[in-house]
Amino acid sequence: MGDSVDKSVHLLKLSVGTESVEDLAQWQNGYRQRFGDGLPRHVTRMWPKREAEVLNGGSIYWVIKGLVQCRQKILALDAVEGQDGIRRCAIVLDPALIRTTTAAKRPFQGWRYLPVSDAPADLPANRQDEDSLPPELAGALADIGVL
Repeated sequence: MGDSVDKSVHLLKLSVGTESVEDLAQWQNGYRQRFGDGLPRHVTRMWPKREAEVLNGGSIYWVIKGLVQCRQKILALDAVEGQDGIRRCAIVLDPALIRTTTAAKRPFQGWRYLPVSDAPADLPANRQDEDSLPPELAGALADIGVL
Protein backbone atom coordinates (compact mmCIF):
# COMPACT_ATOMS: atom_id res chain seq x y z
CA MET A 1 0.00 0.00 0.00
CA GLY A 2 1.99 3.03 -1.29
CA ASP A 3 1.11 6.67 -1.01
CA SER A 4 -1.23 7.86 -3.74
CA VAL A 5 -0.08 10.82 -5.81
CA ASP A 6 -3.47 12.52 -5.49
CA LYS A 7 -3.40 12.60 -1.69
CA SER A 8 -3.74 15.99 -0.12
CA VAL A 9 -3.21 17.34 3.38
CA HIS A 10 -3.69 20.74 4.99
CA LEU A 11 -1.71 22.60 7.62
CA LEU A 12 -3.13 24.00 10.86
CA LYS A 13 -1.42 27.06 12.34
CA LEU A 14 -2.05 29.44 15.24
CA SER A 15 -2.17 33.08 14.17
CA VAL A 16 -0.48 34.41 17.30
CA GLY A 17 -1.41 37.95 18.25
CA THR A 18 -4.23 38.14 15.70
CA GLU A 19 -7.62 39.23 17.00
CA SER A 20 -9.80 38.51 13.92
CA VAL A 21 -9.78 37.42 10.26
CA GLU A 22 -9.72 41.11 9.34
CA ASP A 23 -6.67 41.61 11.57
CA LEU A 24 -4.88 38.68 9.84
CA ALA A 25 -5.68 40.19 6.41
CA GLN A 26 -4.35 43.58 7.48
CA TRP A 27 -1.15 42.06 8.89
CA GLN A 28 -0.56 40.05 5.70
CA ASN A 29 -1.19 43.10 3.48
CA GLY A 30 1.57 44.97 5.27
CA TYR A 31 3.94 42.00 5.00
CA ARG A 32 3.31 41.05 1.33
CA GLN A 33 5.71 43.57 -0.20
CA ARG A 34 8.70 41.96 1.51
CA PHE A 35 9.13 39.33 -1.23
CA GLY A 36 8.26 41.50 -4.23
CA ASP A 37 5.51 39.37 -5.81
CA GLY A 38 2.65 40.59 -3.60
CA LEU A 39 1.90 37.12 -2.24
CA PRO A 40 1.69 36.60 1.51
CA ARG A 41 4.01 34.10 3.13
CA HIS A 42 4.30 32.47 6.48
CA VAL A 43 7.91 31.66 7.33
CA THR A 44 8.48 28.69 9.60
CA ARG A 45 11.53 26.79 10.82
CA MET A 46 10.34 23.35 9.76
CA TRP A 47 9.89 22.13 6.18
CA PRO A 48 6.83 19.88 5.77
CA LYS A 49 7.94 16.28 5.25
CA ARG A 50 4.66 15.72 3.42
CA GLU A 51 5.47 18.48 0.91
CA ALA A 52 3.87 16.73 -2.10
CA GLU A 53 0.58 16.30 -0.23
CA VAL A 54 0.60 19.90 1.03
CA LEU A 55 1.22 21.19 -2.51
CA ASN A 56 -1.55 18.97 -3.93
CA GLY A 57 -4.43 21.31 -3.07
CA GLY A 58 -3.56 21.95 0.58
CA SER A 59 -4.51 25.04 2.55
CA ILE A 60 -3.31 26.56 5.78
CA TYR A 61 -6.15 26.74 8.31
CA TRP A 62 -5.70 29.66 10.70
CA VAL A 63 -6.56 29.35 14.39
CA ILE A 64 -7.46 32.81 15.70
CA LYS A 65 -8.30 33.27 19.39
CA GLY A 66 -8.65 29.49 19.87
CA LEU A 67 -10.92 28.91 16.85
CA VAL A 68 -10.25 27.86 13.27
CA GLN A 69 -11.83 30.77 11.39
CA CYS A 70 -10.37 30.85 7.88
CA ARG A 71 -8.01 29.24 5.43
CA GLN A 72 -5.69 30.17 2.58
CA LYS A 73 -4.62 27.98 -0.33
CA ILE A 74 -0.97 27.03 -0.28
CA LEU A 75 0.66 27.90 -3.61
CA ALA A 76 4.28 26.90 -3.01
CA LEU A 77 6.99 26.24 -0.46
CA ASP A 78 10.09 28.40 -0.88
CA ALA A 79 13.42 28.11 0.88
CA VAL A 80 14.49 31.36 2.55
CA GLU A 81 17.55 32.08 4.61
CA GLY A 82 17.25 34.17 7.73
CA GLN A 83 19.75 36.80 8.84
CA ASP A 84 21.13 34.09 11.11
CA GLY A 85 22.03 31.95 8.05
CA ILE A 86 19.45 29.26 8.90
CA ARG A 87 17.33 27.86 6.06
CA ARG A 88 13.59 28.16 6.67
CA CYS A 89 10.39 27.34 4.80
CA ALA A 90 8.28 30.19 3.42
CA ILE A 91 4.75 28.92 2.84
CA VAL A 92 3.52 30.97 -0.15
CA LEU A 93 -0.19 31.70 0.19
CA ASP A 94 -3.03 32.81 -2.02
CA PRO A 95 -4.00 36.30 -0.76
CA ALA A 96 -7.69 35.31 -0.47
CA LEU A 97 -8.76 34.45 3.07
CA ILE A 98 -11.64 31.97 2.87
CA ARG A 99 -13.80 31.95 5.97
CA THR A 100 -14.66 28.55 7.40
CA THR A 101 -17.02 27.18 9.97
CA THR A 102 -15.42 27.60 13.37
CA ALA A 103 -13.78 24.77 15.25
CA ALA A 104 -12.17 25.08 18.67
CA LYS A 105 -8.44 24.22 18.86
CA ARG A 106 -6.21 24.19 21.91
CA PRO A 107 -2.89 26.04 21.74
CA PHE A 108 0.08 24.24 20.17
CA GLN A 109 3.49 25.22 18.86
CA GLY A 110 4.48 25.31 15.21
CA TRP A 111 2.00 23.87 12.73
CA ARG A 112 0.20 20.55 12.49
CA TYR A 113 -1.01 18.45 9.60
CA LEU A 114 -4.78 18.57 9.17
CA PRO A 115 -6.35 15.67 7.25
CA VAL A 116 -8.76 16.79 4.53
CA SER A 117 -11.53 14.79 6.26
CA ASP A 118 -11.08 16.82 9.50
CA ALA A 119 -10.95 20.28 7.90
CA PRO A 120 -13.77 22.70 8.75
CA ALA A 121 -16.08 23.45 5.82
CA ASP A 122 -15.92 26.76 3.98
CA LEU A 123 -18.71 29.19 4.75
CA PRO A 124 -21.11 29.74 1.84
CA ALA A 125 -20.16 32.52 -0.61
CA ASN A 126 -22.90 34.82 0.73
CA ARG A 127 -21.28 34.69 4.22
CA GLN A 128 -17.64 35.30 3.19
CA ASP A 129 -17.82 39.07 3.74
CA GLU A 130 -19.34 38.93 7.23
CA ASP A 131 -17.40 40.43 10.12
CA SER A 132 -15.99 37.92 12.56
CA LEU A 133 -18.04 37.21 15.66
CA PRO A 134 -16.36 37.85 18.99
CA PRO A 135 -14.29 34.71 19.75
CA GLU A 136 -16.24 33.86 22.92
CA LEU A 137 -19.56 33.96 21.06
CA ALA A 138 -18.23 32.06 18.03
CA GLY A 139 -16.78 29.39 20.36
CA ALA A 140 -20.04 29.02 22.29
CA LEU A 141 -22.05 28.74 19.04
CA ALA A 142 -19.56 26.19 17.67
CA ASP A 143 -19.84 24.15 20.88
CA ILE A 144 -23.61 23.82 20.48
CA GLY A 145 -23.37 23.14 16.74
CA VAL A 146 -24.79 26.40 15.44
CA LEU A 147 -21.62 27.47 13.58
